[in-house]
Amino acid sequence: MIFLPHIILLLQLLRVIAYDLCYGWDFKDGKYLLYTCFSILLIFVYVVVLCCLHIMPYRDKNQVSLRLKIMKGATRIFRLCFWGILVQPFLYFFRLYGYALVLFSGSGIYTVLFDAVIAFFFYYFLILNGCIRILCTCRSLGVWKRVVCVFFLWMPLVNLILARYLSKRAKIEYDAEVYRFENRRIRADSEVCATKYPIILLHGIGFRDLQYFNYWGRIPTELARNGAILYYGHQQAWGTIEDNALIIKDTIKKVLLENQCDKVNIIAHSKGGLDARYLISGLHMENQVASLTTISTPHRGSELLNILNKLPDPVYRLVASFFDSSYRILGDSTPDCYHASKQLSSEFCETFNETYKDSPRVYYQSYASYVKHTLGDNLLSIPNLLMFLAGAPKNDGLVSIESAQWGHFKKTFVSTGRRGISHGDMIDLKREDYKGFDVIEAYIQIVSELKNSGY
Repeated sequence: MIFLPHIILLLQLLRVIAYDLCYGWDFKDGKYLLYTCFSILLIFVYVVVLCCLHIMPYRDKNQVSLRLKIMKGATRIFRLCFWGILVQPFLYFFRLYGYALVLFSGSGIYTVLFDAVIAFFFYYFLILNGCIRILCTCRSLGVWKRVVCVFFLWMPLVNLILARYLSKRAKIEYDAEVYRFENRRIRADSEVCATKYPIILLHGIGFRDLQYFNYWGRIPTELARNGAILYYGHQQAWGTIEDNALIIKDTIKKVLLENQCDKVNIIAHSKGGLDARYLISGLHMENQVASLTTISTPHRGSELLNILNKLPDPVYRLVASFFDSSYRILGDSTPDCYHASKQLSSEFCETFNETYKDSPRVYYQSYASYVKHTLGDNLLSIPNLLMFLAGAPKNDGLVSIESAQWGHFKKTFVSTGRRGISHGDMIDLKREDYKGFDVIEAYIQIVSELKNSGY
């Protein structure tokens, strides 16, 4: 990768070598014959190596898919290009090709310039190849990130920064996939998530259980792969706690009848945890619910809603009516954005907690997460900043750690990188992998602990 881009200078060097080797030969033009043979061999090797770099996937000791091999190959290309580009100035500075030609006399300077152009495009197209590989194979890149990358992909120097970012994203996804593959191999036929009771997943506010966009990302597929029996609550996106609890109650009855069992486990995210708590204590379903696991649920309200409540009531109702009309089209039967969102305020949750006490017949546990800085999740940067200013320094963009704690508080999830884990990351909203945090593995551990506890 250091000398390969300099095919022009190497050919010039071969001409000098051929002339020296043929010095004193009897037959005419022997040096040109030898030079031609050397040149053909060099060009053949050059083309073969170049094709291998551009076409062939990376050989991997891990048993991974072709997609991951191609993506891993891109990171290898970037690494080779980095060291190759780093060495190039020294090659010219120390005039290591000076033996092949007189660099700054006659036509030598033009040969060197032409060689430099060839070397530039050699690395340029290799970097372009690596970027395209990752853009086509890395699943964690969102649509907008791909659009931005494609826009800057063709710009020299800028694409070096882009290559660095894409290489980092590819490495994180590759390591996570290899880790999952190894775990699948170890857990083969073990059914670590085969709980005693079926699991019902409850989404948060503003979302629905859609067929073609799973609220829970890649999580349900992996849980089912490990033996879990899963169902969805199918509550409304902007339904009140009371209305949603009635829908979940009907869902539970169907699940109990279908599986011939007497209880279910509930895993709820965000407001879904409040829906579930009202279901248990308000609708007296404690005999049908074995456990409730809440993820980032605002049990004590959200500071963000405390701020939004300061808006003039007519403005608040106008915005809420817009959401109601939109979500009726999406399937909500009785959307009530105004009251559903008001139920996430600290004042409402304080009254709610006093009215609906936990049932001793149900096992309650909770988890939280937080982002480490305002730009940790660009979707929740403004809410995170508002909550920080409102006195909740550690929050996931919508819920503080203190508010998410309920029952047996088990853990606060956070990545080892500078980003942290946001409210949406806890349900695999972006389908991304983060350094030091595997959301799929986190849920497998949660469910396997429920199984080991007899639920």
